[in-house]
Amino acid sequence: MKISLRLFFIFTPEMAEQLISLEEFWSLRERYPVLDARSESEFAQSHIPSAQNLPILNDSERKIVGTLYKEKGSEVATMKGFELVGPRFHEIQKTAKRIFPDGEIILYCWRGGMRSQILSWLLGMVGFKVYRLKGGYKTYRTYTFDEVRKTRKMIVLGGKTGVAKTLLLQKLMENGEQILDLEALANHKGSSFGSIGLPPQPSVEQFENLMAENLRLCDTSFPIWIENESRKIGRIILPDQFYLLLLKSPLIDIRKSLDERVAHITQDYALLPKEDLIAAVIRLKKRLGGLRTQEAIADIQAGNHSAWISNLLIYYDKAYEFDLERHKADKIHTLDLEGKSIAVQVDILLKTKDQIHAKSHHETHRME
Repeated sequence: MKISLRLFFIFTPEMAEQLISLEEFWSLRERYPVLDARSESEFAQSHIPSAQNLPILNDSERKIVGTLYKEKGSEVATMKGFELVGPRFHEIQKTAKRIFPDGEIILYCWRGGMRSQILSWLLGMVGFKVYRLKGGYKTYRTYTFDEVRKTRKMIVLGGKTGVAKTLLLQKLMENGEQILDLEALANHKGSSFGSIGLPPQPSVEQFENLMAENLRLCDTSFPIWIENESRKIGRIILPDQFYLLLLKSPLIDIRKSLDERVAHITQDYALLPKEDLIAAVIRLKKRLGGLRTQEAIADIQAGNHSAWISNLLIYYDKAYEFDLERHKADKIHTLDLEGKSIAVQVDILLKTKDQIHAKSHHETHRME
């Protein structure tokens, strides 16, 4: 017993952990799972995507320790922290062994301080190899905050509701183009109907993390295709610098017939629950007016989808025309894609990208 106790107390985290930089983190996370040692509410607010949460101090414990730190200092707070979490040490170890059976993890807390150090020590005692992120989540978040506010080349896909912008983005990606699907990251399609059938939206901070994860993989020498959006996607607010860049970037205004647009929207919405569709219409009542709202609800209840969709497009088309005025006229490229197959549409978009690039290159040299 004396030998085992002595080994227990001389053990140090350095024996089982390696402190890593953010640059090292990017490559290591391809091989090892990521563990967040912060409390459950901190994790829920935002975290490194793909990370799993195993709090060393839960919300209530963190509140107690934080209050003591402010009132009586770090020593008293630290002792209280060990008093609270000590009885759970074995539970934390067992949970970690179950979740991460291979015994190698990347670990972080808020600043890379005491919480991740203690958890690293605790897991090292049961054989884990730990790569602890220097600076913690704060270092990662500083990176993602800056990344989504950088200037970069973009081409904006515009067009009235129903021209299949999201589908075209997906097809462009299949053709090797760089895309950023903001609506997929936001879990929202950007209208009163946008959240139906989708998971809850992330926080604004987590949305920016997801944006940055996509943007960091893009080659800055080539443009990124992005769908035209207003500044808000549901309750997500785009960063100011990013939204201004979107407004200044070349925009392709796609034109299609009303029948094509209604047919495309019907594919997406006809199978959704009627009560959700009606709730979305009611949210637009002030803008639609009482009569059009009643007509749309009646058509939804009757399953007459083309009628209520055509009804609402009157409102959405006016909103798009208003939004289009925010973009500079000399940056707008109008494309009539009516009646064309998706393959042909993508081919035309790629040719238009080349024309935009050639024009931009010419204007740059002329200014020089």
